[in-house]
Amino acid sequence: MSMDNKPLDGLLVLEFSQFMAGPTAGLRLADLGARVVKIERPGKGEGGRQIAIKNIFVDESSLVFHTINRNKESYAADLKNAADLADIKALIKKADVITHNFRPGVMEKIGLDYDSVKALNPKIIYAVVTGYGNEGPWAKKPGQDLLVQSLSGLSWLSGSKGDGPVPFGLAVIDMYCATHLTQGILAALLKRARTQESVLVEVSLMESALDMQFEVLTTYFNDGGKLPQRSAVRGGGHAYLSAPYGLYNTEDGYLALAMGDLQKIGTLIGLPEDCYQDPSTWFSQRDQIMEELGLALRAKSTTEWVALLDAAGIWCGAVLDYKSFLGEQGFVQAGMLQEIALQDGTTLQTTRSPFGIDGHYLYVDKPAPKAGEDNEKIIHDYLRR
Repeated sequence: MSMDNKPLDGLLVLEFSQFMAGPTAGLRLADLGARVVKIERPGKGEGGRQIAIKNIFVDESSLVFHTINRNKESYAADLKNAADLADIKALIKKADVITHNFRPGVMEKIGLDYDSVKALNPKIIYAVVTGYGNEGPWAKKPGQDLLVQSLSGLSWLSGSKGDGPVPFGLAVIDMYCATHLTQGILAALLKRARTQESVLVEVSLMESALDMQFEVLTTYFNDGGKLPQRSAVRGGGHAYLSAPYGLYNTEDGYLALAMGDLQKIGTLIGLPEDCYQDPSTWFSQRDQIMEELGLALRAKSTTEWVALLDAAGIWCGAVLDYKSFLGEQGFVQAGMLQEIALQDGTTLQTTRSPFGIDGHYLYVDKPAPKAGEDNEKIIHDYLRR
């Protein structure tokens, strides 16, 4: 798909955001056609360049930085320098969207708070990510993924009863918050198209963590404040759902069983025909039932169970690791992989944008920029006109 056909073609986004949530929203906007310019410190650039996963660095920046900041440009500016700040304000006058995730008070101190920016550009979309909101007792706390998982109760939903708190093995709050920020920006653009006025968009990691848990929090609020009870049987998949929901050992691997008619499942896997007739026991005797299912499921291979249960309309599936999953035709046909042409002549393999637009997937091979790499081009395009 050519750039001209992308939905956000012609949109200028100034990204003051660092690390994960804000830049991931910027990635989505860039994939959809926006021109996303990172505003970075001269030299070192934004702090996310130094966040290493497995200590892998490419072109002097961390691998994770490259995965989040492909398809963007970089403009280096010292926001404490009067001349640089004047140029940034001139850019803001030409922009459609700016994003930032500075601590409350930082943008106010340099005169780039919402009211000041709106005075410069009455049609700006001003999008902010905070850790816990701009006000309140937690406003100055570090907005970091693991800390928010821990504070919000999320770490008590995974694992088994005896495990203690179990965090997710990826930056799930950052990613979820990035989705909220992207949605807010797109909604704000629609509003601006109607009103021709600026829109302030605010999201926080904490609010995203709570929204992510809305189904279990709603259950908690309406179930007498009873805390979620994870299964004592390893492999339980949901603190509030009944058996059979979870993962089970088979003869050669693991099987996932989602929601389904337990009596039908029990009969199919060789348990007595009159088993589990009372659905209320699927909740009250969840752990006992999961143990019984687990013993029966060890008798055959995962492939055999999937074939048998699939044929009967039971929602089930194999539990794959990356190596197995990436070899499956379902993954291959999705065309999710793309290669980024790095500036040192090598390539970086990563996933593509998840969007399909007008029957086309959005592949982009443009790498993350070096800090300040695009200053001259941006000055030419926006500051010399």
